[in-house]
Amino acid sequence: MPHFSEVYTPAELTKVHSEYDVLMASLSTKLQDDDERNVMQAFNLAVDAHKNQRRKSGEPYIHHPIEVARICHEEIGLGPTAIICALLHDVVEDTPIVIEEIEELFGPKISLIVDGLTKLDGLYNVDGNQNAANLKKVLSTLVNDVRVVLIKMADRLHNLRTISPMPQHKQLKIAAETMYIYAPLAHRLGLYKIKTEFEDICMNITDTEQYQEIERKLHDNEDERQRYLKKFIKPLKPSINDMGIKFRIIARPKAISSIWNKIRKKNVSIDEIYDLFAVRIIIDVERPMEKSACWQIYSIITDHYKPIPERLKDWVTTPKGNGYESLHTTVIGPGGRFVEVQIRSERMDDIAERGFAAHWKYKGLKNDDNVYDKWLDNIRTLLENQNGDAIEFLADFKTNLFSKEVYVFTPNGDMRILPQGATALDFAFDIHSDVGARATSIKVNSKLVPMGYILQNGDQVKVTTSKNQSPSESWLKLVITGKARSKIRSSLNEQKKQLADIGKGKLQRKLKSIKVEFEEVLEKLVTHFGFKTRQELYLAVEDGIVKMSQISKFINSEDTALKVIKEHTHIERPDRKNIVDTKDVFITINDEPAEQYKYELSSCCNPVPGDEIFAFLTTNAGMKIHRLNCSNASNLFTNYGYRILKANWNEKQSKDFVVELGITGIDSGPGVIQTLTNELSNNQNINIRAFSIQGEEGVYQGKVKIAVRDKDQLNLIIKSLKKLENISTVERISS
Repeated sequence: MPHFSEVYTPAELTKVHSEYDVLMASLSTKLQDDDERNVMQAFNLAVDAHKNQRRKSGEPYIHHPIEVARICHEEIGLGPTAIICALLHDVVEDTPIVIEEIEELFGPKISLIVDGLTKLDGLYNVDGNQNAANLKKVLSTLVNDVRVVLIKMADRLHNLRTISPMPQHKQLKIAAETMYIYAPLAHRLGLYKIKTEFEDICMNITDTEQYQEIERKLHDNEDERQRYLKKFIKPLKPSINDMGIKFRIIARPKAISSIWNKIRKKNVSIDEIYDLFAVRIIIDVERPMEKSACWQIYSIITDHYKPIPERLKDWVTTPKGNGYESLHTTVIGPGGRFVEVQIRSERMDDIAERGFAAHWKYKGLKNDDNVYDKWLDNIRTLLENQNGDAIEFLADFKTNLFSKEVYVFTPNGDMRILPQGATALDFAFDIHSDVGARATSIKVNSKLVPMGYILQNGDQVKVTTSKNQSPSESWLKLVITGKARSKIRSSLNEQKKQLADIGKGKLQRKLKSIKVEFEEVLEKLVTHFGFKTRQELYLAVEDGIVKMSQISKFINSEDTALKVIKEHTHIERPDRKNIVDTKDVFITINDEPAEQYKYELSSCCNPVPGDEIFAFLTTNAGMKIHRLNCSNASNLFTNYGYRILKANWNEKQSKDFVVELGITGIDSGPGVIQTLTNELSNNQNINIRAFSIQGEEGVYQGKVKIAVRDKDQLNLIIKSLKKLENISTVERISS
């Protein structure tokens, strides 16, 4: 963050204090005397600490912590303690203030949260395994006080809302981090509104063209949607009024990112998506009446409009694993258009909008289970394996952020919620770590199934165990949940440690018998036999992969051994010019000519000139060029940011590039193929590299690979194909 010598101007100070007054006005009913004093003290400390800092926009930095505090209170529903921490969340990271001063002024609770936020702020500023290692440290704070992550959500949200002054490469990095961790985490904590805004802003960064097209079409159709909404609601109101309850009806367009996902999933255009907005009916009733009142509203809606049964989602009877409660249905409204309707109480809406924080307002009420305790227990289980690989930990943690769920039952009828795709063995570990580790057979609905059986909604599962059973390496392929994978790895590591100890003893005895110092030769043996660690060597000795005769031969050939070790340890870094690939050079990387690098165009996204691109340095396949909106980009930017290089197209290209198009349309007979090939080959003079097509029930789906010069030519081709008769969609697809 840039530093400036100037301090606040009078106008800036006036604005800062005005924003603080607005924050305090919204907090006034919740503050006790001590709270008010601490909030003011935190504000004054932050104003002074950040006085020499400015944001990229040029405004004083202090606006950021004030806005984060406001989001925490107004949009997430957190109280005074979180407000104080939000105001202070950057002072330890960015100013001379140290955490000990925070503890002295505000006490251990606030200093613990601020310390957690400080670690989280530095999460993505380092490379490789350290990213995941830092996340692991942060999550140890999360399980003690979830406000650390809730405040960080507010921090990330404000940074995204004000991201436009940042350079593009930083925007892309922040977007990748957000989509990889923060959006799924927001979903898991029930922060649906924030999750949606995360996804929309990130899409606008990584896929600007598509975002702006959908945004424009939504804006153009706004008046029409409002008229349709009034027509849809009109017959419902009198019947709901007759129930004698307070209610409100709202409707919002679906998120742009959600619409785009549906367009891609269904391979249709935005004009073919009818349920572009959802109608929400929110009722104000006492807790015991919520469920029955929601179903009464459902009955009224289906009296007027025909429902689509398979689109009914009952999260009132069975809430989602993150506490979300609502009744969803899709009906056929006026003019045959699909309309999604969400029915919920004010309490349910509060939880749906604010997630974890709102849930705690209702904790302790009858029938209210703490849905987050189990999830946090799973995170604690992952953290127990302190010696585990940090990247593996990050992958395991990601599985705990699942959005789709499956509901299964124990033999006693207790319901368990697991991620969609979970297996019978995942269920065993979900019951208890020991049950999973000792599982010998599993029955689903009274029938014996393989341990890798994928669970379905409503399955009843029974696990048989034996004290003589233990996990094997193959079990890792049979589970998807973080808890199961972590426990299996932990057990395997313990088994390996025991076997390695035996192998180490054998090696020590052998070296002692031939009068060779163990420590002097150990590293040479590890290198000679091609292992990365001593434990791998010990295991190989115990398994018989490395035989004692081989060790003796190595020891007795000192010259050979030294030569081998020199070859393994002395690797000269090749000069870039020695690996030049001069064929069809057309890319610059980090503003240097690309002839200094070997590179390939990635097959997962097939970039062409005109696409926004980046370069990724692989470990064994050289440089790969990807599109910025490649499906793999988020993972690469987040976990391997240190291998990402800037890439740009050269103005002159000497070759064509292969792209694949997906085409759907009405099967009008044998002339379909001729029509398409004629348009491409004759009218557009395009070289067709591959073509496949299949039809069913009057509709066909085709794939065609073509060679193009650049994105402009590709867009013209797509446009020309869409104009052909009986063509429904033409989309660029990736492998």
